[in-house]
Amino acid sequence: MGKRRHRILGALAVICAVAAALGTFARTLPGDLQALPYVPVLVSATPWFTILSVLALVMALVSARYLTALVAIACIGAQGWWQHPFFMAGSPLPEAAEAAVAAAKPDTADAYARVMTFNVYKGQADPAAIVEAVRDNRIEVLALQETTDAFVRALEEAGIGGYLPYSNVSSSDGVFGNGLWSATPLGDPRDTDVDSSASFMPGGTVGFSGGSLPVRFVSVHTTAPVPGYWGQWKRSLDELARMRADTGTRYVFMGDFNATDDHTPFRTFLGDRFHDAAKSAGHGFTFTWPTDKPPLPRVAGIDHIVLDQGMTAGQTLVKPIAGSDHAALIATIAVG
Repeated sequence: MGKRRHRILGALAVICAVAAALGTFARTLPGDLQALPYVPVLVSATPWFTILSVLALVMALVSARYLTALVAIACIGAQGWWQHPFFMAGSPLPEAAEAAVAAAKPDTADAYARVMTFNVYKGQADPAAIVEAVRDNRIEVLALQETTDAFVRALEEAGIGGYLPYSNVSSSDGVFGNGLWSATPLGDPRDTDVDSSASFMPGGTVGFSGGSLPVRFVSVHTTAPVPGYWGQWKRSLDELARMRADTGTRYVFMGDFNATDDHTPFRTFLGDRFHDAAKSAGHGFTFTWPTDKPPLPRVAGIDHIVLDQGMTAGQTLVKPIAGSDHAALIATIAVG
């Protein structure tokens, strides 16, 4: 019985190790290869392969499958190297920022803000719940994706104007759009700041510190990696990456990037200029998708708040809101 149990454990160890190795290897692929069918889906599950690696290691050691154990250890090492920054804060958020956003009413003249991004799932999210989240979290800049005209009207009726009276919403197809809402005027509002084949990505400039620190906010929505659109998915991220060349403007990109930090095209977009707020904050993973498939948990962080050089982030929060397949992502940012 003992030998049979060891054989079963050994076989399971090999299966888990092979699966973990494939998932780990997929993360290392260049962008063109990650755009092959279903590879983006596999890569989005990268952190979860750590669990498979640990299971493979335990079963391999018990069943004396030492080569399998070495493969599992290699996978664990790679995953640890890639994922540990999410649990180790980079530049800490200034204490003044934490104090400022804790006030009962946000100070729109300082260099700090609570910001939020949320995909409203074709206008089906609950507008009242969004306004409640804005109020309770003292949000100063809000980015929404997949809006509709009816949804925007419902959001206005729910009272968004009482907290974020300035907005810029645009749509490339006249059906679904993206938008920005702000507590202060949006300077130079444009239908799209990104020459993207995926969607219009509206932008607007917010003046921090009494207007002396202008920051350009953009609501982002790239193409989803689904059958028939694998190449378009990468193309939409590559188009976004061109924004790194605009060095005359300081940016904050917020939205549904349809990619995680494990996707090569997303990391290419970040380059050595931009950084992901959740990763920089070091508060752990911010899985935002999917929220509409209970009892399955959220498995991927495809919504991001991306900051320019010299900005810091903290106090990240993932907040489910009824009606959408995404959760909202909230963070405190310091732009000075």
